[in-house]
Amino acid sequence: MNSQLDRLLAEPQARLLRSRRKTLKFLLRAYHAGVPGLMAKPSTDLLAHSGGYSFHIGCPNPELRTIASWIMTSGQNDMRRVARLIPHLWKRHGQEDLVLVGLLLANMSESELGESPWVALIHLFGEQEPLGALLEIAEEMVRGGHEIPDDPWLIAMAGQSELWHQVAVLFLSLRKTKITAARGLIATAPRGGDLFERIRNRLLSQEH
Repeated sequence: MNSQLDRLLAEPQARLLRSRRKTLKFLLRAYHAGVPGLMAKPSTDLLAHSGGYSFHIGCPNPELRTIASWIMTSGQNDMRRVARLIPHLWKRHGQEDLVLVGLLLANMSESELGESPWVALIHLFGEQEPLGALLEIAEEMVRGGHEIPDDPWLIAMAGQSELWHQVAVLFLSLRKTKITAARGLIATAPRGGDLFERIRNRLLSQEH
């Protein structure tokens, strides 16, 4: 347990969530409080630059889960307020922010978000996004009980942009069943980095 983070998050603060600006500043404090004492700053700077994040403080996943739980508890009487925080976290685009978005989406219902969690996610995308982070978010959403959308939904998504096409393939890769009906979607996706191409090749090899 991180005692510094525990002290900072000692009580839910519903009033804090009424101000997005104050909430975002508070969450930045929480990320710093969650960083292990011996974390090397140069390495986190390098990860932020290489990953396409605006910052990467180095707050570990267990602490980020604690922070997400604190947000959900603070907003339990107005989950739409929590939902409205999500685009602002994404816009700030720190590594911790994106992980936190995934944790919130994974634990919120369609009624709380006002739309499907998958629709809410893809509408956050800019022109470029770190595919590894998007895959981790999708994995978290599946663990949270949100089923991967069906083939027609993914095919329609893929037609919107090159990034959305690649992400549709990432979503498809998380299905538990063998891929049979979406070979064209996988094969025609724009070329990506090593991670994406490994996933594509694995999916295509499953179909023979």
